Amino acid sequence: PLLIGCDMANMDAFTLNLLTNDEVIAVDQDPLVFPSKKILKENGQLWYKYLEDGSIAVGFFNADPYSILWDQNEGEKVQRAKYKMSLLFSDLNLKGKFKVRDLWRQKDLGVFENEFTTEVAYHGVTFVKITPEK
Repeated sequence: PLLIGCDMANMDAFTLNLLTNDEVIAVDQDPLVFPSKKILKENGQLWYKYLEDGSIAVGFFNADPYSILWDQNEGEKVQRAKYKMSLLFSDLNLKGKFKVRDLWRQKDLGVFENEFTTEVAYHGVTFVKITPEK
């Protein structure tokens, strides 16, 4: 079930696209029903899920820093920063080249070998699908 915490009659285009994103919904409803697994990183977590079509969905979650920032200027700086997060394909026992697609933006990001690196906003998420290049 999907819980929506806004007035559905007044949703903007961004919110409507977010809630009706076919590619994200397909990951959630994938017939393989493979459970997500976690990889801890220095500044967050990667959650991945194998999909029936042979691809892998990966969420990059920026969960750091958790520290309390007493200095307002420093806090704003941290919250506006983008943080690099990387997935080494070897962490998933993958070899070769892989197409990477941003599922939130429904946009192909290119073909990558060995690793994929992205910038993730403070407490943000990048959600991609990794498909073996043929």
